[in-house]
Amino acid sequence: MSSSPFARERGSSLERALSLRHVRWLEVDWHVLVVALALCALGLVFVHAMDQADEYFLRGDIDFAKQAERVVLTLPALLFGLLVRPRWLRRSAWLVFVVALILLLLVPLVGEVRNGARRWIQLPRFDLQPSELAKLGVIVILARALYTTRLKRWRDWLLPLGLAILPMGLVALQPDLGTAMTLVPITLGMLYAAGARLRVLAGGVLLVFLLGVGAVRFGIVHEYQAQRVETWLDSLTPDDLIANRNGAAFHTYQARVAIGNGGWLGTGLGQGVANEAAHLPERETDSIFAVIAEETGFVGTAGLLALYTLLVILLFSTAGHVRERFSRLVVTGVGLYFASHLFINVSVNLGLVPMTGVPLPLFSTGGSSLLVTFLALGLAVGLAAHREPSLDEDAFRE
Repeated sequence: MSSSPFARERGSSLERALSLRHVRWLEVDWHVLVVALALCALGLVFVHAMDQADEYFLRGDIDFAKQAERVVLTLPALLFGLLVRPRWLRRSAWLVFVVALILLLLVPLVGEVRNGARRWIQLPRFDLQPSELAKLGVIVILARALYTTRLKRWRDWLLPLGLAILPMGLVALQPDLGTAMTLVPITLGMLYAAGARLRVLAGGVLLVFLLGVGAVRFGIVHEYQAQRVETWLDSLTPDDLIANRNGAAFHTYQARVAIGNGGWLGTGLGQGVANEAAHLPERETDSIFAVIAEETGFVGTAGLLALYTLLVILLFSTAGHVRERFSRLVVTGVGLYFASHLFINVSVNLGLVPMTGVPLPLFSTGGSSLLVTFLALGLAVGLAAHREPSLDEDAFRE
């Protein structure tokens, strides 16, 4: 009995998007996934220690079981990304980007307000944060826009810059300036990988910095965002930080105290002041690096940073071996995704940049971050392992 034309068409469409047989499994960079999953397992260890500390001190802030459930629910996104075919993703890049924009536009209508910001859409198992998905949408659409250009003319810059600025603006309006700023290094890095001159990019960075200074100076940004910058400037010295520890610099002070308390070898899992006193805000998300530094010390933190840096280097190495231009740009964007989050999260906790909320992928709790992280990892290693015919000139380079 033959199948219906509708069933055959549906099967054909699914095969154009996902395929087991087009993945060269022996060429998958499994070492990338091993390092990433090792980091995820370490993250669960620290969340479990937080949960145990909360149970001991009769608190219920951290829920290890819920985070483990999020990992189980989002891990299939890794396999999904592995099976995505490069040609389909390239042709559907605009669809991916538009869906990300629609979700961002839905936030003001159906989003849930937390801590004065409307960023989440409530789902049965975890709350979806569209700004996280927007990061992957920007990576995919920039790869598509840069697929056919080498940025040799000024007009070549208009489309990719416009595509990056639009979601940045929507995310900043939530308001979520920290998440919006993570898109800046991703965009600049992908432009450089596409052929942009370093001198031009340096000028762009200077322009962004001047615009940011102007926005703060003339009150264009939200008052609390300007206050964060002022607090950071007023707390650069230890004396000033201590003087403001019970005021605007409370979060920064608690993070720095936790890091300094770690010493060389740390206090032990769940035994740091951050977990025992629970004074450190967002210790399971934006401030998790401070908890890790306190409980594992300089030695453990150095090992963590080395492992995370290895993941970024391996992703860039994977990108360097991809001959097809679109796929190479996507893999580069995923490497930049991890690098930018690592740099911003660590810098915020060390007080090197103003306080802002950016998670540490694979460590911080949250379903949206895990979903995007696993999907991005799957795309990176999957696109690199697909071998499909390509006529772009990069596919013929030596």
